[in-house]
Amino acid sequence: MNGITNEQREALIVAACEARQRAYVPYSHYAVGAALLLADGRIITGVNVENSSYGLTICAERTAVFKMVSEGIQRFTAVAICTENAGSPCGACRQVMTEFAGDVPVYLVDGEGNGRETTLYTLLPDHFGPEHLV
Repeated sequence: MNGITNEQREALIVAACEARQRAYVPYSHYAVGAALLLADGRIITGVNVENSSYGLTICAERTAVFKMVSEGIQRFTAVAICTENAGSPCGACRQVMTEFAGDVPVYLVDGEGNGRETTLYTLLPDHFGPEHLV
């Protein structure tokens, strides 16, 4: 899918699962790690960070994307998301990732690296993006 090698896929999944260990989840206890693959092969990670004021919590996927943008990068080529049960990203994260990726591979895995492969546009089929603003 999109020219991602098996080695890149495995490195991305490992990075997401390792990042998951750093999540701050004292309330839900649902740790999430995300890892973005950049075009130059670098990987940017993020974790979910909860807050006692629940509305201020941020998901791992958005943490990784915002970290990427703050480092001057605006595109990624694949993402791995690691949860305890290979859960799918929320709608807000799907929308944010679409802004910076297009239809890229998404690897949804559990803490052991087992799961499934899909694409961002499969997760958000009727997405809204910059192309809709004229």
